[in-house]
Amino acid sequence: MLSLGFAPSFLARAAAATDARRRLLIAIFQRGAVDGLNMVVPYGEAEYYRLRPSIAVPRPGADGAVLDLNGFFGLHPQLAPLMPLWTNKSLAIVHACGSPDHTRSHFDAQDYMESATPGVKTTRDGWLNRYLGATNPAGSPLRGVAIARQMPRSLQGAAPALAFGGVEEFVVRGNTRSPFQQLYAHTGDKLFASTGNEAFDAMQTLERATAGGYRPAAGAEYPNSPFGRALQEIARVAKADVGLEVAFTESGNWDHHVNEEGRLTGGLDDLSRSIAALVADLGPRMSDTVILTMSEFGRAVAENGTRGTDHGHGNAMFVVGGPVRGGAVYGRWPGLNERDRFEGRDLAVTTDFRDVFSDILTSHLGASPEAVAKVFPGFTPSKPLGML
Repeated sequence: MLSLGFAPSFLARAAAATDARRRLLIAIFQRGAVDGLNMVVPYGEAEYYRLRPSIAVPRPGADGAVLDLNGFFGLHPQLAPLMPLWTNKSLAIVHACGSPDHTRSHFDAQDYMESATPGVKTTRDGWLNRYLGATNPAGSPLRGVAIARQMPRSLQGAAPALAFGGVEEFVVRGNTRSPFQQLYAHTGDKLFASTGNEAFDAMQTLERATAGGYRPAAGAEYPNSPFGRALQEIARVAKADVGLEVAFTESGNWDHHVNEEGRLTGGLDDLSRSIAALVADLGPRMSDTVILTMSEFGRAVAENGTRGTDHGHGNAMFVVGGPVRGGAVYGRWPGLNERDRFEGRDLAVTTDFRDVFSDILTSHLGASPEAVAKVFPGFTPSKPLGML
């Protein structure tokens, strides 16, 4: 299924390929609230081990130990494919990051993060769509692409964008129109059909640019998982030079209330190997690419009675790319002692996720202050974190 990220009445100019390479943001949503404390482990905190007697990741030197980053934080061992990125300083981490809203509802927290309006349920568009609209409202639908079965909340809105499962699903054979185009052509609504034709034109542009199949570069091997395949499709579209500026996909099943460690291991392995493959595949293009991971909230500091963790607050984000000042953990660490925890139970949020988003839009994508104000209504960004 192909989805449109813009209203049927929107009449944009036809999609056209561009020879100009653009700076690219690849946004990855870890749906379900990943446990950031077992992903980026504060092994220097005694409270971490006291409150997680059976699921804590061991300190360096033990079996299954964390991968040391800076003497205080370490990566879960299943994130080993990301260690070279830390070493070459193209991976940064923002810890104790999240929303100022206190909800522990997955639905609400995801909506607030993707709309970038915490606590406001009436926002109709997503922050990535507002960015596209604020910088070039009549641009090609190929500026914003989601590899997903339906348009994610982040890309919904008036600016043109596309969501599809993969390029091969919409290859046009000769003059035969796809079921997608046929559907729009028979709606009886000329404006709706016109919008469908614009999307169809964009897919034809993409088809021409990706003809001949796709083979990852540099020996990159993506996991044969939905997430791995999605990142490979993003690389394929990026290297087609069709004007891609914002790409989105997601990784699911991070809600681990029971037996967390066994389930977290597989998810982090898929996440890290997929991102490492994407970086290798994009090669020199990583010089103008930033990859950002996010999740709606973190997990409680203490493990529960079923060797899992319940819904929490603060979390960790990965920021990867050539423009990134990596090899560092950004944001103020609040500590895990009871007096330092949010409501006595969760990692406190010391960096608003919108500060991370706005840093990337301004320092990487080059958005003006006026554009950023439209993307984050009612929010004044703090001093840049310095990661870009």
